[in-house]
Amino acid sequence: MNLKDVESIVKIAQEGNIARAADKLFITPSALTQQLQHLEEEIGTPLFTRSRKGCALTEAGTIYLESARQILNIRRETYHRLQDISATKKGSLSIGLPPERGVAMFRYLYPRFHEQYPEITIRVHEVNVRQQQTMISAGELDLGFMTLCEHQKTADEYQILNKEEILLALPEHHPAGRHAATEKNRPFPVLDISVLQHEPFALIFNGSTLRDLQDHIFKDAGFAPTILFETARLSTILAVAADHICCGLIPASFAWQSAPGISFFTLPERPSWLQAVSYQKRSHQTKAARFLISLASDYWKQPL
Repeated sequence: MNLKDVESIVKIAQEGNIARAADKLFITPSALTQQLQHLEEEIGTPLFTRSRKGCALTEAGTIYLESARQILNIRRETYHRLQDISATKKGSLSIGLPPERGVAMFRYLYPRFHEQYPEITIRVHEVNVRQQQTMISAGELDLGFMTLCEHQKTADEYQILNKEEILLALPEHHPAGRHAATEKNRPFPVLDISVLQHEPFALIFNGSTLRDLQDHIFKDAGFAPTILFETARLSTILAVAADHICCGLIPASFAWQSAPGISFFTLPERPSWLQAVSYQKRSHQTKAARFLISLASDYWKQPL
């Protein structure tokens, strides 16, 4: 196996399509096709079945891909270890960020990181938690910054940065607010979500880690909500709540931002999820990676 073939097979498997893989590898589709054919002739068996829908791994391809990923992981680990003993502090980090919340965190992290490690390149991938987990397992990300619940963790390593409560977001002056109670040491009034069982809700899209938690909140409250619509953006939920269209469930960090027209409430059970960074188990974390993690921890623990 040479590294060029290894990287090409991994990319074709990821994309499921020769043209898209070639684009990511910065070569022509015909050149990638010839490279693949040459490799298959050398091995003596096809690695992919081709169809109009794309490329699917054969049994031989699955075996090759597993070894190819191991080779790339060994290369990455070796470079990371060498990076730590290099006086020049050169190298790169591939990180995953949540699409909506990642930008604010990156704006905080990057200037501080760049000041300490000016010759280390950060490659950012804005992808959701499930995609990050897949990419970490495949060795495509060094670090994945994500929010999730305990039961949503994979077999990879997780370092908890902070714990974040989920709040009710209601249109300001909503009549249900009169049922709320003020409790000591809680920054927001406490309101049982069951008083809203006949109200419409905007929820995050089905399949996200937050939606899983939202569904559990409604299940524990004993009712299925009327879902007005689903969205990929928490800011959209805040916008429609401010416009008196519906209610929502929002991570607490959004409540500390400017949110005119919205009243926030704590739920009695105080449901929460975890802000975490994930990486492959037993992978070597460079000094630069550890510094980036410490910055992320500082970011999530500061008043937002």
